[in-house]
Amino acid sequence: MALPAEFDSDPSAAHAQAVVPCRDFDATLAYFTTTLGFRLHRISPADNPTEADLSFGDLGILLQRSDVDHDGSIRVVVDDPNSLQDSETRFVAPNGTRIDILRRAPRPVIPAIDQSLVISRIAADGAFQPGRAGMGYRDLIPGRQGGRFIGSHIRIEAGGEVPDYPHFHKVRFQIIFCYKGWVRVAYEDQGEPLLLQPGDCFLQPPEIAHQVLESSPGLEVIEIGCPAEHDTHHNDDLTLPNDAIDRERDFGGQRFVHHVASAAPWVPWRLPGYKCRQTSIASATDGLADVAVVRPTESIEPSTHVHDAEFLFFFVLAGRAAFTVDGRVEQLEAGDSIVIPAGMPHRLAAEPATTELLEVSLPALA
Repeated sequence: MALPAEFDSDPSAAHAQAVVPCRDFDATLAYFTTTLGFRLHRISPADNPTEADLSFGDLGILLQRSDVDHDGSIRVVVDDPNSLQDSETRFVAPNGTRIDILRRAPRPVIPAIDQSLVISRIAADGAFQPGRAGMGYRDLIPGRQGGRFIGSHIRIEAGGEVPDYPHFHKVRFQIIFCYKGWVRVAYEDQGEPLLLQPGDCFLQPPEIAHQVLESSPGLEVIEIGCPAEHDTHHNDDLTLPNDAIDRERDFGGQRFVHHVASAAPWVPWRLPGYKCRQTSIASATDGLADVAVVRPTESIEPSTHVHDAEFLFFFVLAGRAAFTVDGRVEQLEAGDSIVIPAGMPHRLAAEPATTELLEVSLPALA
């Protein structure tokens, strides 16, 4: 059963209310209006009221006299709970309705870091689970480093138009790296839709609206985000692409980046015997993070290294790489990944001419 047709063309014609029954109508009405500050719009009948229309912001309720009370709850999300009450965050009306006052989080909650060594192998951990907008998700960091980071290997098998919509994420950091295939995405204030191809990368700064439009069959991308659990908000007030263009716009202290691999030079990496393709994400995040593609240039004896970053992640894009960690050698193939915790001695050996690695670090490593 669908809503009446007039609501489809004019959503403002709809007025939604939660029905709240109560036995003591007068006391409950007084509590909602006087104690909680709900607005009274209508009460009927005048001589012996049995129902009333109330609202708080966008929340509408129909208070009805009944033989039973309401064993339910209402959530009111505000910028400042203290504007509604002194110290309580939960109220209970005379009819038993629980009203929770919640603060609207201006920023995502970042859990405390709990670093651990994580190795994901596509041969053993290659199952993709159904996710948003018809995409398949493979979890690269099951323990989530204490809930601080998420790593996803995402694919779209069929390709074509993607059933997505304009939305944004409440995040501290998020990148999308194209592994295989291509995808076209529209971003807020960035002009016409952008094409992401193998080796390309998007930095999606906090709360930038975007919409995945279409992809090739067999698209595969790597997504790294912080925190691991974050809110996705549907932005139905915006149509993408939008008319405004501001490629230097600041989104939560970061700038949008579209790294195009074919236009980026190779430069020496921080380890001898390697070169890397930088993405400009370090400068766009003011050093919060860095993303690079790394390639060995010669066979050399690997040296031991220790980092002090909160996050260091490698994904094998091609070839093979041997990581010596925790006293053992781990051979990684294309599609495998590793998270190396701070303070853990490690060595990297990779085959020249055939191996490429994606490296993501927070903060950027010197």
